Amino acid sequence: MQYIVTFIWSFLLVSMLNYVVSSVLGVPFDFQTGAILSVAFSILIFIIGAVIPNEPTPEAADHH
Repeated sequence: MQYIVTFIWSFLLVSMLNYVVSSVLGVPFDFQTGAILSVAFSILIFIIGAVIPNEPTPEAADHH
């Protein structure tokens, strides 16, 4: 479920960013570019989530 929600949010945010930037630059909006970039962005988020450790550091455990 988290993968589906991550893809939906990345699709919405990247498409919105694509629309705004294309409007500011005065170029035609291309839906396909936004869809491809959102897939790449989702994969990047999944990779970053897999690399970041879940357990706290030893220094953080000593302060509690």
